[in-house]
Amino acid sequence: MERRSFLKKAGAGIAAGAAVGLAACGKKEEVAAPAAPTAAPAAPAVQTGGQEIRWRLASSFPKSLDTIHGAADVFAKMVSDATGGKFQITVHAPGELVPAFGVVDAVQQGTIDCCHTCGYYFFGKDETFAIDTAIPFGMNSRSITAWMYQGNGMKLMREFFAGYNMVNLPMGNTGAQMGGWYRKEINSPADLAGLKMRIGGFAGRVVSKLGGVPQNIPGGEIYQSLERGTIDATEWIGPYDDLKLGFHKVAPHYYYPGWWEGGAQISLYINDKQWNSLPDEYKVIVTAAASHAHVNMQAMYDARNPNALKQLIAEGAKVKRFPRDVMDAAMKARNEVYTELNDTNANWKKVFGDYSNFMAEQYQWLPLAEGSYDQYMAAQKL
Repeated sequence: MERRSFLKKAGAGIAAGAAVGLAACGKKEEVAAPAAPTAAPAAPAVQTGGQEIRWRLASSFPKSLDTIHGAADVFAKMVSDATGGKFQITVHAPGELVPAFGVVDAVQQGTIDCCHTCGYYFFGKDETFAIDTAIPFGMNSRSITAWMYQGNGMKLMREFFAGYNMVNLPMGNTGAQMGGWYRKEINSPADLAGLKMRIGGFAGRVVSKLGGVPQNIPGGEIYQSLERGTIDATEWIGPYDDLKLGFHKVAPHYYYPGWWEGGAQISLYINDKQWNSLPDEYKVIVTAAASHAHVNMQAMYDARNPNALKQLIAEGAKVKRFPRDVMDAAMKARNEVYTELNDTNANWKKVFGDYSNFMAEQYQWLPLAEGSYDQYMAAQKL
């Protein structure tokens, strides 16, 4: 918009607002039309470095999921729009450039520019990767966002990822997830013994301590594995995505909560050389676009999960809460795993120490105002 056109429209808006305000106060004075703006030099064109840049982004998520995969599309579009099309990022589904679990290696080596994925898929490199997404009985989505943006989270994770030639940005959160789909009921911790379960990354360590057999399977391959009986159970995210993937058709028991993902953060990992080569204004745009996609993803899940859950129930899903003794057994196993890691992994100990202190403070606050408000509202007939 040209400056003169903007000022003309702004003046008209101010006059209209003043007239409405006087009328609301019962005043009869007439509002004089604003004086015509004096001519001013045209505003300089927005500068975005003037560089034509093309990046490739590899996603770990199926293209059919407009929520978790779609966040990368939202991000890429905003970057393009903010730079007048000068900075283009193409988004690629698993297998188009690299496999779903090959994206970090590709970014680290500079084969691709960036990826959109979950850090906990790569806990085999270092368990600290998992803290960037979610760890069993960890923070919820609001708390991990607070830790990343207002606590020490971003600083600590940047220091960690520098060792892998990557720069990280939060780019999505699913909110608290469901506990997954099971062929048979889970009535006690004993029912987990021998259970072959697809579970995302690091949480498998805890499942193993409970006697389960964790499987790390990409999202696009889960249904076939469940249908063929290769696995007995699976977790993914929540009602909206789970409905699309059809898990309820082959495993009807739908448990909650997903104690391993109280608020799963998805991240953008950028090759550090590519990041450092960007003009400063492009770095600002990329950061802002990632933050926008971060907020938008959880908004999509919160808006779409309720109706999806109703549809799942209508189609035969049996929604159940994990028994308390199952939760307690999982928490005990979680504590054992973390104690072992504090003794063996210096990176984990450094980051988790700060993470756990922040979480402890959050859970002194969160149940007080918002938690009690939510409990009351959930009991009302709305």
